[in-house]
Amino acid sequence: MSTSTTGRHVSSVDPDLGYRPGPLGRLGVTVTRHARLTTVVWLLVIVGLGVFAPKVEAQLSGAGWQADGSESVAARELAQQHFGGNASSAIQVVVHSTAGPVDRGDGKQVLAEATKILQHDPRIADVVQPQPGATLSKDGSTAVLLAGAGVDTNEMVKVADDLKGELQGLSTDTVQVDPTGASLLWSDFNAANLSAMMKSELYSWPATLAILVLAFGALVAAGLPLVLTLSGLVASAGSLVLINHLVPVSIWAMNFAMMFALALGIDYALFLVVRFRAARMGDHDSPRRAVAETMDTAGKAVLLSGATVLISLSAVMLVPSPSFRSMAGGIMLSVVFVLAATLTLLPLVLFKLDQRINKLSLPWVHSGEHASPRFRAWGERLWRRPALFGLASLVVLLALAAPILGLRTAMPSIKVLPDGASARVGYDQVQRSFGEGAPGTLQVVVDRAQADRASAVLSHDPGVAGTMPAMPAADGSAYALIQAVPTVDPSDPALSTTVDRLRADLPSTAKVGGAAVENLDLKSQLDASAPLVIGVILALGFLLLLVALQAPLIALLGTLASLLSTAAAFGVARLVFQEGWGSGFLGFEPQGFLDAWAPVFFFAMIFAIAMDYTVFLLASAKEHYEHSRDPKDAMVGALAHSGRVIFAAGAVMVAVFFTFSLSGPLPPKEMGVILGIAVLLDAFLVRLVLLPVLLRLTGRAAWYVPRWLGRLLPDIRFSHD
Repeated sequence: MSTSTTGRHVSSVDPDLGYRPGPLGRLGVTVTRHARLTTVVWLLVIVGLGVFAPKVEAQLSGAGWQADGSESVAARELAQQHFGGNASSAIQVVVHSTAGPVDRGDGKQVLAEATKILQHDPRIADVVQPQPGATLSKDGSTAVLLAGAGVDTNEMVKVADDLKGELQGLSTDTVQVDPTGASLLWSDFNAANLSAMMKSELYSWPATLAILVLAFGALVAAGLPLVLTLSGLVASAGSLVLINHLVPVSIWAMNFAMMFALALGIDYALFLVVRFRAARMGDHDSPRRAVAETMDTAGKAVLLSGATVLISLSAVMLVPSPSFRSMAGGIMLSVVFVLAATLTLLPLVLFKLDQRINKLSLPWVHSGEHASPRFRAWGERLWRRPALFGLASLVVLLALAAPILGLRTAMPSIKVLPDGASARVGYDQVQRSFGEGAPGTLQVVVDRAQADRASAVLSHDPGVAGTMPAMPAADGSAYALIQAVPTVDPSDPALSTTVDRLRADLPSTAKVGGAAVENLDLKSQLDASAPLVIGVILALGFLLLLVALQAPLIALLGTLASLLSTAAAFGVARLVFQEGWGSGFLGFEPQGFLDAWAPVFFFAMIFAIAMDYTVFLLASAKEHYEHSRDPKDAMVGALAHSGRVIFAAGAVMVAVFFTFSLSGPLPPKEMGVILGIAVLLDAFLVRLVLLPVLLRLTGRAAWYVPRWLGRLLPDIRFSHD
């Protein structure tokens, strides 16, 4: 694959290669000629950043799920600043006695010891003792100690990590201690999520290696993608730890990066290794020329694919939420490292191994060629009967996409936690003792002069079960805090209606907050951002395909095909996670909705992966069309040369993603099922059936580019001269 030259500037032919390589071909040759320097640089990167990698789970933050600039975040900041940390991120220590009033006997002693533990931690602000009618139940059996937030939300999750075990250890035969609240929820969730991620990784690596061995037919060749991906992951993990010292990075950034980098790294390495082996086994080129040809062909497709992934994920940055931006940034960082390793380290490894890449091979490896006879035969079949196969694939995709019309979204409920998690046990106890809406207590910060009016509005609202007296600011400032218990569970959609009504009726200085309201504001922000994010992803994806392929029609059809497989994945997601199909098998309790962050974030991830396969297939088709100017050769040749790679890469991704659906809390299951279904449909139905059929039906028009557009686009060619 080489970028054509026009005008007066023409580079000389490389005497070692016998032709003029393109930019990526020259990069591949350069790293082989400077092998020691390349090796030293990568060792420094991996070792230097790898030193920090083991700290990634302890260092990265656990919160950040908020809509920056929202009213609820403003209310939390005021509550933390002026009311002794009595904010949504405060820790609630629920103490329940089964042997009489909790403020006597063992219960009294446990409350005193819990107070000492909380007061001893400098990150805790004021510790508020149980108040009758507010945080002491009517029957006296349950009390809530409030540990004010003296640090930001990210640090409060770490406080919860540090203190929850010691607090739970205060429990006796008659007294149960269970810390809860938003900070504990994220602490417990992150712990369960980490356990699930590690378990899934243990499942996915052996399955991935088995698929790669079958695809490559040789253990050495199969191991290269895993080593490459591991190098990129170690570097990105260390980088995230360093970045976290500058800006908070969500732990989810690493969780998603682990999964995404593994899948993409294998994809990229698979494409390059297959092309290199073809050059050495089929054309019998020298190792250096094989590297140059590999980089000029497969390398360019990998670079364009990586650019598509980065562009898709960058659109998530438009969502004004720290967690979303750090998750997208973490994945992008891992992709950059994996891409850099693929385009610099892998060519050197291929050059050094050369024919030894086929060591420990299976019997059929020496008959392997770049073109697959089976996929060529499949291409011929699609060419003969495009309407049959195209219509069948379209009907399946549309049928699976249809349920998306009834998709509902909401922020995760307490059901995402395991039954025995401290935050969930405490949450349930608060509901039993103080009412259904007590875990979602509203916090209204208002000017003291308007406090009586605000209290009256809250007391008369049908969505409020009870209101506590206005509390003046502890620091003497002109604020008052009113806490109100809603009538419904925090995850009930009716709470949103109540909050909207209160914001309309309360005095102008009032700010309504609380953990449940922060979730509602984040959902509103996600709903508002989704059309913009999706539109930007589609537009940038189309533009990149247009630049890469120089063909507006097939670039548009490739983009729309990716959109179709994405819609089908979310249609299945509705059936599984909203309606509960297969919940028993997957081991989760359906919430009746899909988590609100899934459409925006998963759309970006699915579209990135879909475009990854699109680039691989259409780059190969364009390469064949540049050689022959024959639409049939372009379509059949693309399947023959890239079909096996797409099939193997798709199988690896499906294996990786589905392992995440087998264990842990609900969000990783959503991630595993939705991404796994998306890849399954996209790789095997869209890229290997529908898109080739579209190439067949459009013929030469697929590659037509108007002259005026051709003059505007850079001249990029995929054929190797």
